[in-house]
Amino acid sequence: MSTPKIAGKLPVVLDLEAGTYYWCACGRSAKQPFCDGSHEGTEFSPKEFILEESKKVALCLCKHTGDAPFCDGTHKEI
Repeated sequence: MSTPKIAGKLPVVLDLEAGTYYWCACGRSAKQPFCDGSHEGTEFSPKEFILEESKKVALCLCKHTGDAPFCDGTHKEI
């Protein structure tokens, strides 16, 4: 499997409304941390996640988290 592009070394913290989101797993999206379709032609697919209520989240930008799409601190190791 290919390695995703690191879009950032720190997570992005956002206040999101309840709803469905698609997190960029390839690191190529110009709309980080969300998918813009840049993964087309790669083995990557966006990660769908659903928030049942509005909340603050820390979304991974290094693309190596073990808890996608959420930051788990893996960026400290790369």
